[in-house]
Amino acid sequence: MSKTVIAKYSSNGDEFEIFVDADLAYDYITGKISNPMLPLQAEELFTNANKGERPSQEKIKKTFGTTDISKIAETILKHGTVPLTTEQKNRMAEEKRKQVATIIARNSIDPRTSAPHPLQRIENAMQTAKVQIDVFKSPNEQVDAVVKKINVILPIKFATAKLEVVIPAEFANRCYGLMKQYGLKSEEWQSNGSLKAVLEFPAGLQGEFFEKLNNFTKGSAITKNLV
Repeated sequence: MSKTVIAKYSSNGDEFEIFVDADLAYDYITGKISNPMLPLQAEELFTNANKGERPSQEKIKKTFGTTDISKIAETILKHGTVPLTTEQKNRMAEEKRKQVATIIARNSIDPRTSAPHPLQRIENAMQTAKVQIDVFKSPNEQVDAVVKKINVILPIKFATAKLEVVIPAEFANRCYGLMKQYGLKSEEWQSNGSLKAVLEFPAGLQGEFFEKLNNFTKGSAITKNLV
């Protein structure tokens, strides 16, 4: 069964607390639900929830910039401290570990080969380096620290791919959506109906892009690296 816990937020020496459902708070923090009101067990803000002590409206407004309880709950759940069970912390850490690895894989290459690192290779390096994930920090906030730690095991270079792609006329219209999906920077329709496009996107997505492009054009597209 779920249980009620107290989520806390501190600002300039003042403490603010709300009663939340532990499971729904976890679901909100991990993005499974988006409504910050759902975890709330009472639409009340406290300075000491156990004693029922409440802050003044002036102090609430000064700290949160609003008296809207949904906005306040969002701030506390995202930036405050929410008690989590060991199981919840482990699950959250594993989810964020995968998110961090995905960000690195999508945006980086191996500087020795200029080829993207497969996601599994990134995850293995994180495991070897005994990377610790902070469950209360966003994945983006942790990328730099993780890269610094695994770089001694696996060389990482963040890079952007810039490609010129020429698509034969028979596939041009069909591929236009794909071009936009992968950072279409310029387009030039040729007199024969073919499409010449310049794309720019995270270098780690090159393998994925080429696979889709070959499927769309039956291997007939011509690509040129502009970087």
